[in-house]
Amino acid sequence: MSRHRHGLVALALLLASLPALALPSFTEVRAAHRPSDAWLLARDGTPLATRRIDRTVRRLPWVPLREIAPTLRRAVLISEDKRFLEHAGVDWQAAAAGAWNNLRNERTRGASTLSMQLVGLLDAESRRKGRRNLLEKIDQTATALRLERSWSKDQILEAYLNLVPFRGELEGVAAMSRALFGKWPEGLDEQEAALAAALLRAPNAKPDVVARRACGLLKEMRRETLCGDIDAVAAVTLGSVLHRVDQTSQLAPHLAVKLLTQPGQRVKSTLDAELQRVAGESLRRHLGALEKRNVEDGAVVVLDNATGEILAWVGSSGDLSEAGEVDGVTALRQAGSTLKPFLYGMAFERRDLTAASLIEDAPLTLATGNGLYAPQNYEPDYRGWVSARTALAGSLNVPAVKTLVRIGADDFAQRLRRFGFDSLTERGDWYGYSLALGSADVSLLMLANGYRTLANQGRWTHVRATPDGKVAPCRGGACGTFSGKPQRAMSAAASFLIGDILADRAARAGTFGLESWLATPYWSAAKTGTSKDMRDNWCAGYSRRFTVAVWVGNASGAAMHDVSGISGAAPVWREVMDWLLRGDVAGRGRLSSVAPSPPAEVIARTVRFDPVAGGTAEPSRREWFLAGTERNVVRAAQAKSLARIGYPAAGTVIALDPDIPPGRQRLPLQLTARGEAGWQWHMDGKPIGRADRPGRWLPQPGKHRLALVDEKNVELDAVAFEVRALRGRRQNN
Repeated sequence: MSRHRHGLVALALLLASLPALALPSFTEVRAAHRPSDAWLLARDGTPLATRRIDRTVRRLPWVPLREIAPTLRRAVLISEDKRFLEHAGVDWQAAAAGAWNNLRNERTRGASTLSMQLVGLLDAESRRKGRRNLLEKIDQTATALRLERSWSKDQILEAYLNLVPFRGELEGVAAMSRALFGKWPEGLDEQEAALAAALLRAPNAKPDVVARRACGLLKEMRRETLCGDIDAVAAVTLGSVLHRVDQTSQLAPHLAVKLLTQPGQRVKSTLDAELQRVAGESLRRHLGALEKRNVEDGAVVVLDNATGEILAWVGSSGDLSEAGEVDGVTALRQAGSTLKPFLYGMAFERRDLTAASLIEDAPLTLATGNGLYAPQNYEPDYRGWVSARTALAGSLNVPAVKTLVRIGADDFAQRLRRFGFDSLTERGDWYGYSLALGSADVSLLMLANGYRTLANQGRWTHVRATPDGKVAPCRGGACGTFSGKPQRAMSAAASFLIGDILADRAARAGTFGLESWLATPYWSAAKTGTSKDMRDNWCAGYSRRFTVAVWVGNASGAAMHDVSGISGAAPVWREVMDWLLRGDVAGRGRLSSVAPSPPAEVIARTVRFDPVAGGTAEPSRREWFLAGTERNVVRAAQAKSLARIGYPAAGTVIALDPDIPPGRQRLPLQLTARGEAGWQWHMDGKPIGRADRPGRWLPQPGKHRLALVDEKNVELDAVAFEVRALRGRRQNN
């Protein structure tokens, strides 16, 4: 035996002189450690969500040695390296015994120390190949000797426990402890520690094999009494069902998917952790109450008006939904009546309307390229002559369509893009008159920032999800909302008028009643919307400090059963807004929200409404006007004020079909109101017929200008459109 020891001493001297593997410092190894997950943090650092990025391994953050149970440290040393605290990297006694037993052809326990194993874990190439040849083993041994001279014993043990594979994809003590035992490493008891240490020799061994090895370790630890139920514990622990490795509450999983891209990331967001929780709970609670009405999904966004920071991002109803992974914040959906404030604001800004202007709410039919369009109100009745204030606050459809006719669909579409609705990629005539009623697809985030723009006196700026704004969750209906230069989307005066109308509970009482979810005890401006067939409903609104937007529907697009914006999304909107402003005992102070002061170009007048045919229910009141548009008496508009070219719309492109006789392709020329005697149509500067009766024109290829002129040859309206001739179709023989 002494000859072998002398030989081993000589070998040690030789190893010390050999070039060895590059050896990083302990600090470098710990700094390079990357968990397989990434973490999304709230603005105060509270974890909001985790996302698994690296699918090849399951690894959690580095665990200091002081946070690893002494029971596990002891079990590992007994299992892997009994003389770890005594040797200098190589256990020569174990190596000598191993060599002697090899000469006698006896099976022996390996002599690889923790230091040697750690060198193998640090060597990525050797880990990839799995097995090492003799020269590589010699190199590893030499490096282990160097490791012991530069690292402390505690550092070696700490690094080993954080890097060693335990079972399957589980790497490191943290992932092993969380997955197998549902606890952090500091809480492992002796039985659990023995099972964990027994895995190191054969990480994927069957539970009964691991149990026998663990029992052997317990006996060496003089705790053999714990062997009684070790088989059952091993069977449960190593079964197919693992504990959830990371217990971070998944409060913002949809934003996490968009922001977290690299293993080990810890991205701080602008979200408020408590608000995120409150908004999610409110959404799920109210959706639960609507369970029998075929609705399961929803989303909530909260913005800080001044900074554009996103304070809450609830993408779905979670386990209430069959498509919980779909992000309702960025999904594109039909906006319903939530686009009406931007339409009326544009009409006010252009001085086509005032808040007191009367618009007739009566059955309407308009000709389009796809046939007749006949908008109807949500309620199956009509109000007659109503003011623009009442029409917007009460969300009447026919007055909104008539307003769009005055504005022009293409001009309105362009204005919506200035508000950040970059999902509107087509010309206005593609959407047609239904654009007034929200036929365009928008995202909840776009809508929220559009309303925030109204709250900020018509000035659009982008939002941000991280404090510095450098990381943007640019996917789906979100990209344009996170970038772009600040711009004026609407005048401050027109934005003030819209906010005042959306805050007017008396104006909306005819549709929603005086005490609805929108009637807050503080100043707020809000609007609901419901898309066709009740597939989506919305509520968006703002106080002086915050903007809240809510969508309720089904990710599948299925229609809800009798759920409107006021019954679906509005209760969530109100509850979240109340929470933001009321304060609480946890230190959040109560916030006030008072009506904003009017800009200098907005003046107040007391107006009365002259009776009109059919009567009007609008009483005298004090009204806001843009300077120069003020009136003391409001009368129903005459034909010259109401008449516009209804069809063809500006920018329309008409295609002639060569297989249809020309006489059957005549173009209808229509007005939005009844024309007067003496009015005429002019096509490209030439009269083509009377305009006080329905007219039809034989279209000619090319670009044309259609004008409406009165009896004094004064032009009242004009549109430009184009006619294209299609090539003849190939005839079948």
